[in-house]
Amino acid sequence: MGNENKLKNKNVKTYTADMVKAIESDKEGLIKKIIHEDEEHEALKKNLSPKSRKNRLFMFISLLLIILALASLVFLAFFNEEIQTTPVTLPVASIIFTDQTTFKAIDGLAKEKIVETVLNQVNNTKTKIGGIEGIYLTENKKVIGFKEFVILLESSLTKDQTNFFNDNFLLGTFKSGLSSVSPNIGDLFILLKVRSFTDIFPAMRSWENKMLYDLHGFFAINLSPENNYLFTKNFEDSIVANKNARILKDNDGKIVLMYVFADDNSIIITNSELATREVVLRLNSSKIKK
Repeated sequence: MGNENKLKNKNVKTYTADMVKAIESDKEGLIKKIIHEDEEHEALKKNLSPKSRKNRLFMFISLLLIILALASLVFLAFFNEEIQTTPVTLPVASIIFTDQTTFKAIDGLAKEKIVETVLNQVNNTKTKIGGIEGIYLTENKKVIGFKEFVILLESSLTKDQTNFFNDNFLLGTFKSGLSSVSPNIGDLFILLKVRSFTDIFPAMRSWENKMLYDLHGFFAINLSPENNYLFTKNFEDSIVANKNARILKDNDGKIVLMYVFADDNSIIITNSELATREVVLRLNSSKIKK
């Protein structure tokens, strides 16, 4: 037993001595490691310090961005009503070339307000003299077709009759610059696309009895005892711009309303010979381009 204890004590001493030697031999490396870790710690503290130049710059930029964001929110809250949104151009296939296109929202409007909306645009058109402005009415941000237009106007055209019309139609104004009231007033026209002359002629003749009543507001014809006779007067055969036409004239021979068969598939409703000529010209031009 005595020999075993001596052997254990010897082993412990040997192991301890070896550890001391190992530590002493690695002392220089350990010191370097401690110094390196201390330097890294100091560098990290410096980078994280709010007093460093780089961090102060970041803090300034962040504060500036926060202030700008708050200013934007305040501006939107107090001046939102004055912000003008850029109108989105809706997809529409124009029947003829137009110099200008305008979209008018008529959501929830009664017939009288729809008429007023169109007349305001016609009487204040910004298109050039000799130009045509296309006016498209929209509901739910969609351009309405002719069938929907007829319903909104409470027109006398029946559903069966509207089947002869293409849904794509054009409300437009031609700016002649010759108005005695204002050079900005245009001449309104309605350009309709139809199946064929043979199909549409009976429907148009049937509509004659109510056409003025349905459309008088668009052509600024006010109902009065003096012009009541126009609502029962017959349309007459005529020629306008070398095209067959049916015309309603007052007692002085002035055109009140007419519809012109511009070609086998196109009808122009207007009270202006100048607008008729320009639309016919553009219809012919579009055919040549095709």
